[in-house]
Amino acid sequence: MSKLYVPPPGLTLRPASRDEFALAIDWAAAEGWNPGLDDLDAFAAVDPRGFWMSWKDGVPMSCISVVRYTPAFGFLGFYIAAPAARGTGCGLAVWEAGMHHLGDRTVGLDGVPAQQDNYRRSGFEWVGRNIRFTGVPSVGEPPRGVVLRAPEQADLPAILSLDRACFGAPRDRFAADWVLPGPGVRRRSLAAFRGGALAGFGTIRECREGFKIGPLFATEPEAAHALFAGLCALAPAGASVNLDVPEANAPAVAMAEAAGLAYSFETARMYRGEAPDLPLGWTWGVTTFELG
Repeated sequence: MSKLYVPPPGLTLRPASRDEFALAIDWAAAEGWNPGLDDLDAFAAVDPRGFWMSWKDGVPMSCISVVRYTPAFGFLGFYIAAPAARGTGCGLAVWEAGMHHLGDRTVGLDGVPAQQDNYRRSGFEWVGRNIRFTGVPSVGEPPRGVVLRAPEQADLPAILSLDRACFGAPRDRFAADWVLPGPGVRRRSLAAFRGGALAGFGTIRECREGFKIGPLFATEPEAAHALFAGLCALAPAGASVNLDVPEANAPAVAMAEAAGLAYSFETARMYRGEAPDLPLGWTWGVTTFELG
């Protein structure tokens, strides 16, 4: 386990409450990450001590999410220093505290280009590029032979099995809440079936700007295209839609481009420790850049 970093004098480091970390959502929006309107509650429930912030004289300075999914796997996100705090050591302090919280786990992250060299120096290795495609989608009729419907509780075992395969670790509580949210949450999901068996599922959520589709997991192209068309149809006409696609999944990239979506942002998936062996051909849309 890494040695706990000794922060600059006067800096307080600790896990943030749900309400305190709401400021980090605002910081993420200011960075152009475009968080979902109802992300915070779903995120906070995963690991209540996994969202750290630093304060100096009572003023929030930096933040990081370091969610422990299992004893062997965690995911890092929301690594942000307030503009006035940059270059003061506050970012490094919260980074070290967060990494100590994760311990010896394998850790994944989706790093923005400006931070990727820093992540490499901390032992993270690049495994692939994710591209955010954005625009008002133009999609045709979904392929024949694929049945789309809202997922039900009875579908959860198959959905969670597919989520574990595509994410590389079990995160059943998060995935179940994400796909089947409670009343009033602005997320909607669809499941795709072929021959009565689950072939994929996806979720669309309202964001600060437009909508995001994520995840979009499908074991075959027909199901992926049907889900993409069906999820886009759940957004209001003329609304902008974002889809975060692994560059390695060339058919997914082609699907986004054929729908008229264009490059707007990118990250690199990186891991410290042994990277999971993921079926990237099944990932047509990443769930979130913050929690994987």
